[in-house]
Amino acid sequence: MSGGRLTLDDIADARAYERERDEFRRYIIELKKRRRIGVGPVISLVFENRDTIRFQIQEMARAERLLSDEAIQVELDTYNPLIPAPGELSATMYIELTDRSEMEHWLPRLVGIERAVQLEITTPADHGSGPDVIPCVVDEAHAANLTREEVTAAVHFVRFELTPAQVEEFRTGRVVLATDHPQYRERTEIEPESRNSLLGDLTGWIRGPQLG
Repeated sequence: MSGGRLTLDDIADARAYERERDEFRRYIIELKKRRRIGVGPVISLVFENRDTIRFQIQEMARAERLLSDEAIQVELDTYNPLIPAPGELSATMYIELTDRSEMEHWLPRLVGIERAVQLEITTPADHGSGPDVIPCVVDEAHAANLTREEVTAAVHFVRFELTPAQVEEFRTGRVVLATDHPQYRERTEIEPESRNSLLGDLTGWIRGPQLG
C-alpha cells in the first residue's frame, strides 16, 4: 500500500541510511521526475507520497544530525500530513524564481496562489458540458505561516480530494492541472506517465493501473 503514516520504525538510523542512501536517492530522483508537473513559467508541483516524504525526513535527519527518537518524531509529525490517503493527491507547490528581480515581480502578484490550483478532468461522457473541476484544499495551519497580505511564500502545500467517481474519471479522462489566479492563469495537461504514478496514490497502491 502507498498510504499510511510513517513511524519511527520506518526511519533508518544514520549508519543504516548511509548504506541505502545512494540507491534510495536514485530511486527518488526518478520518481520525482514523473511526479513534478510544471504549470506556466514559474510554478511547479511535486506530488508527494510515502517514499518522497520518507526521503525528506531521512535527509533532514542526516543534514541536521537528528539522532534521538524525540527529534525524529518532530519531523514525522511535521511531514506525515503530506502523505496522501487513498482518494487524495498531495503536492508541494514551488514558485521557482532565480533572482531578486523575479522575486520582486512575482511574489507580490501571487498572493493567494495556493488557493487557486485545481484539477480539471474531461471525459467523453461530458458531452461538451465542461470539465469536472476539483479545487485544491489548503492546510490552514501551513497557510497561516506561509502567506502574508503583501507577498506570498515560495513554497506551499496543497491537497486534492477526489470522490470514487472522480478517481475513475482521472483514470479514463483528460486531466489538466491549472491555476486560476488573476495574475497567473495557466494550464498543463498531465501526461500518462505522471497520471499512472498519481493513480497509485488515488487507489492506494504503489503502482497505479496502466493507461491505454
